[in-house]
Amino acid sequence: MDKNEIQKLIKELIEKTTVKLNDISIVENGPENIWISVEVNEPHLFLGREGEGLHALNHLVHRIIEAKTASILEAGAQKGLGVLVDINGFQKKHIENIRAIAHMMSERARYFKSNIEVDPMSAFERRIVHEFLSDAADLKTESVGTGHARRVVIKYIGAI
Repeated sequence: MDKNEIQKLIKELIEKTTVKLNDISIVENGPENIWISVEVNEPHLFLGREGEGLHALNHLVHRIIEAKTASILEAGAQKGLGVLVDINGFQKKHIENIRAIAHMMSERARYFKSNIEVDPMSAFERRIVHEFLSDAADLKTESVGTGHARRVVIKYIGAI
């Protein structure tokens, strides 16, 4: 699916919820990632309960894209696009908050020269932490635990 088809799909899904859509646009566009910003009048319908409706919308969009591209691509032939739907800036604020936590915990690991465990997070949130700290030469990140208790451990490995 191309970007315009994805944008149209998201617009149709939101309009089927009877929420009035004000604006939809592609904000960030990388080779493997598309960030779609949506402005609506009633964001609480998607953002209530810590963004549960927004997570469901993102999941639904991913599943539809997978189903449409699976018939085109051979299994494992190409990695799919990473599409992220953001409603009224909720995801952007959430990601910035996770990066701030990762920065704070990485500074703590450096100061104490020890391993620091971050509170349990979803796979999406752990990925943000791993990507945020991937360039740090003196730190290594690793996910440990299972299920809802899975968390990131920031390990101080010293200067290389």
